[in-house]
Amino acid sequence: MQYTKSTGYALHALIHLAQKDSGQYVGIKELSAALDVSESYLSKIMSKLRQDGIVRAVTGASGGYELARSADRITFLDVIQVVEGRQHLYECFHGEESTPDAIYDMDGEECLVKKVMIGAEMHLHSYLEQHTIQGVLDAAAQRGSRAGNKKA
Repeated sequence: MQYTKSTGYALHALIHLAQKDSGQYVGIKELSAALDVSESYLSKIMSKLRQDGIVRAVTGASGGYELARSADRITFLDVIQVVEGRQHLYECFHGEESTPDAIYDMDGEECLVKKVMIGAEMHLHSYLEQHTIQGVLDAAAQRGSRAGNKKA
């Protein structure tokens, strides 16, 4: 499994926005320069985040983007599902000739391979729900303070 570059750009854009004060909008030019990505590509990503209520867009000369909710309420799972979609990562195929009956549970309805894969996906989702944009900022601040302590 591999996430697209769009997910990485979305996460980094949100971290950049989270570092700004409330009411301080960041234009697409500044964001695209900070992330070293084209404005048009990033605009498409930001549009998805806006449609899902993760960021707010303000038009005009002093407009741009800001977080629509606090950074501690934006999880990695939220962002990934907006960018990548909310479909399951695994879909079981039911090849009639090549699939032995033994991989289905007793009533023949549920594929046991899919059951394992969905379980793994649930663990991944749980992990991603525990990590927020604010958590990354907090970890970076801790790292910075430890580095400052080492220099002293």
